[in-house]
Amino acid sequence: MFNTILETERLILRPFTMDDVAASYAMNLDAEVTRYTHDGGMKTMAEMERTIRENVLGDYERNGFGRFAMVSKASSEFIGFAGLKYLPEHDLVDVGYRLCRDLWGQGLATEAGRAALEFGFGPLRLERIHGFVLPENKASVRVLEKLGLHFETEFMEEGLLAHRYVVERQGK
Repeated sequence: MFNTILETERLILRPFTMDDVAASYAMNLDAEVTRYTHDGGMKTMAEMERTIRENVLGDYERNGFGRFAMVSKASSEFIGFAGLKYLPEHDLVDVGYRLCRDLWGQGLATEAGRAALEFGFGPLRLERIHGFVLPENKASVRVLEKLGLHFETEFMEEGLLAHRYVVERQGK
């Protein structure tokens, strides 16, 4: 069972539970939040429930890690997700994040991403962590760069041009 909790100055990153379905669904209803994502958001609450149960909780079972629910320390509210995900189609680990739009521009994605990288290079002992981004998503590109990832390659994914960034563990 995956029970890791990461803490930063302003955030608690904890495993998702089925109690996060409604808040996660509400965040994903915002078209701006899902504008640059491949999933395009969830169309129904049932779809979000299935995604959390099968994908997120399933990742915990299959891989021993996955995306974390992001909770504000100040409000104790669910405000997004961040963390690592194994992508079998690419055979690599990806760092990702998504935040409620009213919290954009406050450095929270960078703060959460930094904690995720520390978890990946520390306890998980990963050698490399990647980040996938659509190049027009300038804010996400900036987050990846602040986290120390650098451009590796571009490729087509589901008919869209995507960029892959990478960072390697230091002090091997």
